[in-house]
Amino acid sequence: MIAGRVRGVLRPLSVVSIAIVLVLLIYGLLGYSVTAVVDGVLAGSVTSPSAAEQTLRWTVPLLLMGLGIAVAFKAGYFNVGAQGQMYVGAMASLVVGLWGDGRAPVLVIPLAFVAAVLAGAVWSLAAGLLRLLLGADEVVTSLMLNFVAVLLLQWSTSGPLKSRAGTGQAATSESIDAGYRISTSTGVSVPIFVICAAAVAVTAILVNWTRTGLEISLVGRNPVMARWQGINSTGVGLVVFGFSGGCAGLAGAVEAFGPAGSLRAGFSPQVGFMAVVVALVGGLGALGVLLAALFFGALRAASLYLPVVTNLPQSGIDLLSGVIALLITATGIPLLRRRRRRRRAPTAGGTSEVADRPVARRREVVAR
Repeated sequence: MIAGRVRGVLRPLSVVSIAIVLVLLIYGLLGYSVTAVVDGVLAGSVTSPSAAEQTLRWTVPLLLMGLGIAVAFKAGYFNVGAQGQMYVGAMASLVVGLWGDGRAPVLVIPLAFVAAVLAGAVWSLAAGLLRLLLGADEVVTSLMLNFVAVLLLQWSTSGPLKSRAGTGQAATSESIDAGYRISTSTGVSVPIFVICAAAVAVTAILVNWTRTGLEISLVGRNPVMARWQGINSTGVGLVVFGFSGGCAGLAGAVEAFGPAGSLRAGFSPQVGFMAVVVALVGGLGALGVLLAALFFGALRAASLYLPVVTNLPQSGIDLLSGVIALLITATGIPLLRRRRRRRRAPTAGGTSEVADRPVARRREVVAR
């Protein structure tokens, strides 16, 4: 078991290291100063003024969404709809924040965050129910729901939630009352740290110290055997889809009530997909996801700083994120796909191809 955990830690570290070396070689071949790029990345993510704040600001959404995605992947479900779930969570929280204008923050803020978690969970469960009841591929359904959420955000910020002070050139919502904000524009505050710490703790306890966590692990490793052990795989699926969407919705609420204070169409467009890589690099564990989120948050902060101090464009640092995503996907997805191949394919009638195969063979023998 210990050896397996060590391998689980070394694999993503080796992948990230290889990706960094490859990208630095590409920079050198294209004529960029590798030393200047490295210095710029360190300055943009750690050493320069406000760099640490920028790193933490982008770590928060990656962490919250990555935790939910990791739990879903651990059960063998490919929920890649965190971007849309974050959007609907942010919209739900903003509606509550605008409704509560003038009311006590101690009432409005918790209600807004509960609304965000529920909205994200419901949006995720839409894809989950299609998977669990009809056998629809959750990769396709959750991905398509992202586009629906993008259009819904576009409609709401240019329609019912549109700011009356806007210029008409950008779809932006009304801002919530300053008394409801849980951070300044930096996105760094004690309440946000408490939310993140609670999310990490809840995820770790759920996965490692509860019966549900054991069932999630068993269903992800061998769903047929888990069913033979009396585990309700459909119930486990509903739990992980709801949890995954709830975490993404929570990230949306933090964005709306934290650094943004309002919503604009298409905000943070790459965070949801990067959170998938964070979950894979983190080895689907709470602590690993935290470390991976810090790393990719630092890369995001560096991508905003590098063009200022070097001639490398912002897309240059995106190349590093892309190579890491490519390599970690190439090494991590086959393992998850092997889990999926062992999963039954549920239908509307509650049967499955895997479960019915022995019965079908017995019928063939009797027929002969």
